[in-house]
Parts: sequence; C-alpha cells; structure tokens
Amino acid sequence: MAGAVALRAGLAEPTGCVTELPQLHSPALPGLADLVFGGHDVIATPLSKRAEALADAGVLPGRLVTAVQPDLAALDAEVRPAPRGATQAETAALIAADLDDFRRRHELGRVVMMNVASTEAAAAPHEAHAALDLLHKALRGDAAVLPPSSLYAYAAFTAGCSYVDFTPSTGARLPALAQLAYERGVPYAGHDGKTGETLVKSVLAPMFAMRNLHVRSWSGANLLGGGDGANLAQPAPNAAKAASKQRVLAETLGYQPQGDTRIEYVADLGEFKTAWDLVTFTGFLGTPMRLDFTWHGCDSALAAPLVLDLVRLTAAAHRAGRTGPLPELAFFFKDPLGDVPHGLAAQWDALVGLVEGLA
Repeated sequence: MAGAVALRAGLAEPTGCVTELPQLHSPALPGLADLVFGGHDVIATPLSKRAEALADAGVLPGRLVTAVQPDLAALDAEVRPAPRGATQAETAALIAADLDDFRRRHELGRVVMMNVASTEAAAAPHEAHAALDLLHKALRGDAAVLPPSSLYAYAAFTAGCSYVDFTPSTGARLPALAQLAYERGVPYAGHDGKTGETLVKSVLAPMFAMRNLHVRSWSGANLLGGGDGANLAQPAPNAAKAASKQRVLAETLGYQPQGDTRIEYVADLGEFKTAWDLVTFTGFLGTPMRLDFTWHGCDSALAAPLVLDLVRLTAAAHRAGRTGPLPELAFFFKDPLGDVPHGLAAQWDALVGLVEGLA
C-alpha cells in the first residue's frame, strides 16, 4: 500500500513492477491510480506505524514513510479484523458480505483477494476434498473443514471476486473450489510468490538442462528473520514451504537431484534473508564440477511490486472473461497452477502472451 501510494504521487520509481515494462504495459490493465485497498488482518497496529517499523528495518526510506502517512491513515479504516461466525459457512458469508460492501462503497468494477498471510500447514485429505455440494453442507457443521486460506477463497468466489495466493497454503487448490470458481465466473492464481532463491533456480535449472549437463545434487539453506521467519520456525509451515521450493528442479530437469532446501529462522536478520545454494554437476566424460551462489535480499521489497502486478493482471483477466486458473501467471510463483513450464524464460513468454490477448 505504501508503495502504490508513493508511485501514484511520483515519489518513487516502479522498480520491480514487471507490468511497467514495455512488453507488458497495456491499456487492458488497471492503472495504479485505479486500485483501492482494504483487507482483513490479525494485527491491529496502524498502517503508518507498520510503515515506520519497515523504515527502521531498512526496507522503506524514512522520507517516503513521512510523505505517505496521511494516505496510510486514511486506509486504516479499510483494514479490519476478520469477521467470525458460529460455523465456517457463517464466517464465509460474513467475509463475502464485507467484500460486497467494499465493492459497493467504492463503486469498484472488480475485487481481487490477495492472500499474503503466514504459511499454513499442508491440508490433510478430509471433507474439503469432496464435491462442492458436500462441501457446502460440511461448512454448516461445527468442525473446521477448510483451512483459513481456503475459507477465504470460498468467500471470495461466493462474492464473485478473483483470488490470488501468494503463499504455499492450500488456498483454491481444492477441486470443490475450482468448481465454485467456474460456477461464479471468476479467475484465480497461485501459489507461493517467487522472489529469491527459487527465482534463481528457475533461471539456472533450464541452463543445465539445455546444455545437457547432469545435476547430481542441489542443496540450499535459507536463513530469514521477521514474522515470516518466525512462522516458518514451526515444523508444519516449514515443511509446506520447503516442498513448494523444490518443484522447479524435478519438472525442469526431468529428474530430482540429491539434496533439499532447509529453512532456518534467524531473528537478527530482521526483514532480510540470505540463501546459500550448492550445485554439483557432471560434464563431458564425467568431469565433476560445482556451482554455488548466495542471494541476500529483502522479501518485502521483492514481493510488494509483484503483488501489485498480480492484482492488475488478475483484474484484467476477470474483466476479459477469464474463468478458473490462470496458468500464464506461473512467472510469479514457485508452485504454479497447472502443467506449465518452470523455466523463467518460457514463463515470461506465456505472461507476455496473456497480456497481448487481454489487449
């Protein structure tokens, strides 16, 4: 929100916003000035105070935070606690009503729900995987059938809103929710924003494949702080995140090399993260070789422009009549929807094709 306000006011450059590149700049996409923000959060800290904390952490320039404080204060009324009903069906109805009220009050053409909440544990098979009519019935019971990300996707689709999952959580991945999206005529996208180590993997893995070099092992260690790191210190969310990060290798190389990705919480890193990767591979006549790299970045500053991109692209797809999953948005995700290429160049071509089609 701070970034969007700053861009509108001409206080910053759109660095990191791929929809501002010439190949994707299109009148089919809503402009930054057309976006209206709201949402639900578990934290009651005012947005201006959170922006100040990001400035103290070295994420936002202090002068920018001062300049956008009045705008953030005005947005505070639109960020509120999640409504809760006696059953999940009642909660979903309250969320859907809140979305509809937001749309009517601001006279919006479309609403895009973006999940940027903490990573959940992977969902176990249960009633949520049943057919849509059975899911409707199950939600009226006392048990929590859907994980929070999927309950919000259910509410979004019910309200006729598109949905984007920037996390590795279950979200709209359930068959019943896919059916609901088609019934309500809305698109959705995900999962797990690709901002750092996996972004590099999606460039390097195709290189090894195209040069016919056999990757023997690929191991990574991710050290991160902040709220995301604290959440991923828990075993279940950690496992869900690590699984999401591994998909690119097997599907690009055609086999799974030895090694895995470790995620460790280091509070002292604050809003920044460091990833170390070691790749061993075999060349001509079996010659052993290796490559290693270090990525040090700020996830908030890497993710924020992609969130703005995804909102603009998904809203444009909704306006154009797209329904169901948007596999062309795989460029943005570690664990994208559908049977799609995982190499960044191929994903870029698909994204350009989507935008050209929308225009």
